[in-house]
Amino acid sequence: MGRLIHFEIHVDDMERAKGFYGEVFGWTFQDWSEYAGTPYFGAVTGDEGAPGINGALMKRKGAAPEANQPLNGFACTMGVEEYDVTEKLILENGGKVALPKHALPGMAWQGYYMDTEGNVFGIHQPDQNAK
Repeated sequence: MGRLIHFEIHVDDMERAKGFYGEVFGWTFQDWSEYAGTPYFGAVTGDEGAPGINGALMKRKGAAPEANQPLNGFACTMGVEEYDVTEKLILENGGKVALPKHALPGMAWQGYYMDTEGNVFGIHQPDQNAK
């Protein structure tokens, strides 16, 4: 079985990206560059005992995604407790709306954003009353 165990977010500016994900989601980072042979920072996304996975920010090796192009990889979605508060933090820290907040009826609020490096990600707040 191929269970997802790690993710990598490709970035142009490591410090800017660490600032964005640290401020918006509270992630912390560990420098694993020596092991990777390239700028590479492990992302600790939450408590080890809670559901979820950790990942990394790594230096982009090619061109950044172009605006208005379809997604050509995975989109990571972060679970959040307060959608509107998280959206505000995303926008205040340089992120942009890619697909506005919308209801997944009877399940959750979902939306997609672009980080400071041009990568698309989602946020998801469970809410059985979403419509």
